[in-house]
Amino acid sequence: MNINTDGGTDTSVEVVLFDLRSLSPEQLGKLGVAQVAYVKPVVVNGTAGFAIHAADGTPMALAGDRAVAVAAINQHEMHAVSVH
Repeated sequence: MNINTDGGTDTSVEVVLFDLRSLSPEQLGKLGVAQVAYVKPVVVNGTAGFAIHAADGTPMALAGDRAVAVAAINQHEMHAVSVH
């Protein structure tokens, strides 16, 4: 694909297409790991809170409330999703 800028210069961009159904479970687990984190309500030592996990399930942090968990994710330039 070529993109013309205002200066008339062509910038080549490589576009890679693939079928998500062809990914292995391991590859699917790593998809978005650096961009997506999920928030899950938990109880730790009898105290309710919210766990923050990477897309592959790796625990990253605990927060006292959901708003703080989402703010922490956003602050690290990631996208927050909820797990019900």
